[in-house]
Amino acid sequence: MPTYLYECEKCGRFEKLQGIKDEALKECPDCSGEVKRIIGAPGIRFKGSGFYCTDHKTDKSSKSSSDEKAS
Repeated sequence: MPTYLYECEKCGRFEKLQGIKDEALKECPDCSGEVKRIIGAPGIRFKGSGFYCTDHKTDKSSKSSSDEKAS
């Protein structure tokens, strides 16, 4: 299920986990004020053996590429 970002004039921004076919919220769950759905950048998480947790290559990989540049 996707997480949608909403904004209330009184309470500010909040996230709501909803199904794709669910209707957009029309009122704030805290103050019952009017809300608007905000389009935001999605959170991306790279998983698997082909990605690095720091988004940088390991020392072994960087040494081989610097050796290639020196040649």
